[in-house]
Amino acid sequence: MNVLGISCYYHDAAATLVSNGKIIAAVEEERFTRRKHDNRFPELSIKYCLEEAGISSSDLDYICFYEKPLLKLERMLETASHSPDKSEIMVTEQLSHMLHERLFTKRVLSEKIGFEGELLFVEHHMAHAASSYYISGYDKSAVMTIDGVGEWATTVQYIGEGSSLKKIKEIRYPHSLGLLYSTVTAFLGFKVNNDEYKVMGLASYGEPKHIDKINRLVKVYDDGSIELNLDYFSFMYDPNRMYSDEFVELFGPPRKTDDEISDYHMDIASSLQNLLEETLIKMGNSFYEESGGIENICLAGGVALNSVANWRFIEETPFKNICIQPAAGDGGGSMGAALYAYYMKSDNSINSEPHTTLLGPSFSNEEIKKLLDERDAIYTKLSDDELCSTAAEYLHKNLIIGWFQGRMEFGPRALGNRSILANATNPEMKDILNARVKFREDFRPFAPAVLEERSNEYFDIDFKSPYMLFVPQVKEGMGEKIPSVTHTDNSARIQTVNKDENPRYYKLIEEFEKRSGVPVIINTSFNIRGEPIVCTPEDAYNCFLKTDIDFLFMGNYLVEKVV
Repeated sequence: MNVLGISCYYHDAAATLVSNGKIIAAVEEERFTRRKHDNRFPELSIKYCLEEAGISSSDLDYICFYEKPLLKLERMLETASHSPDKSEIMVTEQLSHMLHERLFTKRVLSEKIGFEGELLFVEHHMAHAASSYYISGYDKSAVMTIDGVGEWATTVQYIGEGSSLKKIKEIRYPHSLGLLYSTVTAFLGFKVNNDEYKVMGLASYGEPKHIDKINRLVKVYDDGSIELNLDYFSFMYDPNRMYSDEFVELFGPPRKTDDEISDYHMDIASSLQNLLEETLIKMGNSFYEESGGIENICLAGGVALNSVANWRFIEETPFKNICIQPAAGDGGGSMGAALYAYYMKSDNSINSEPHTTLLGPSFSNEEIKKLLDERDAIYTKLSDDELCSTAAEYLHKNLIIGWFQGRMEFGPRALGNRSILANATNPEMKDILNARVKFREDFRPFAPAVLEERSNEYFDIDFKSPYMLFVPQVKEGMGEKIPSVTHTDNSARIQTVNKDENPRYYKLIEEFEKRSGVPVIINTSFNIRGEPIVCTPEDAYNCFLKTDIDFLFMGNYLVEKVV
């Protein structure tokens, strides 16, 4: 059975193909169009998925869309009815989208890819839940999804058992942890649905001095359920501003994008982050009791990308095992939609193969060489051993390298196949990367990639973290060894690297340790600020040329800059 899942029309359009329970391919549309967070119909992503599987649209048994548009329309109209004088612009805009896109997905599929089969729809949060539960390997699990909003739900708790997912309870719009976090993100001068992770990073520089103000925005109950004070919010009716005049009266003038970040902004970020963490812990503790003590938990939805909160969640709730969908946002909804449809339409047990994010396009050495020749690039072909030893030597000499290997990662994190790598032992490297390569804010930290079996020597963690979804503390005395990946609060958003899952990447770090004595390097995504992660050899070469990356390793080729 072949099932295609798609997400689009809000943000992070993507497609995922599942064949007989196995995830064959998954990719976000932005990687092909080079338009960050592209939300348009994922035509190029679908094309890639079909080509990767060697099938056509006529071979698809089902396509599943990641939400139910009519329910979303119902929510929009009902919300608008409470403030018709304020909501006219938003309703007009959303109705236009509905009538031209969402309500006619079947027609779009026929026109774009020639699909005439059965189209299914799944609730948005069920797609999130499925995206995490069905890759977890658990026979039974608590499942929790948290984001801005789907159709009506903003937070949902499920029990997964076998191939079934049963909804237990939910929090409904407009009461939303995700929208609360996004509102403060906007107030702090960052971009909604894009920069929430910047607020998380900024929070470490501040102190939670404004909890009293944050608490005026939201009431948190003992079980973690919440109720926003809607006097402070305008996202229900204003498409251009999420916070109200009352919010501004409480917090003062909003920061503009180019304004200096003050201690006050850092303290607001810290207060917000603290509120989020404490609320999630309450949710988790309550859900554990209500579930009868199920020891496994799966998380998804955009809030599950808050790696600082994830760390406190697993440390301070009774759950013993955790699975978080690496593509926890809407892009991952395409995976959830495909998996949900497959298991609802078949009697098969869950595929127990270990999950991988390496589900995007790959390029052969021949394809890479063709591009390099077309661009008159300077390059040398290396053996596998030469590749890793040369790259490690360059890192040890404090050179910055682009690392383009194998299949592209699915989700927001570059995990060793589309990465920029650097020396974590150099205390100046964080500032060098931010200024010369990434062109981004200087407060933002970089992630360490560490050999999996060595991770607990450097970090206070005793389980795998292959997807940069947790932020443990750096162990005492180790911060001095890896200063460029040790955040201001002595934490690090780590990636543990497994020898079997990515042998070339593992070998590189191993070779670096031979030279430096440290099995840790900096890993950041292969892109610059405002652009998606690179997909093709051409994307990588272009990014290489317009940054201060010193050398590019693509496949078995070492590429130098033309002087």
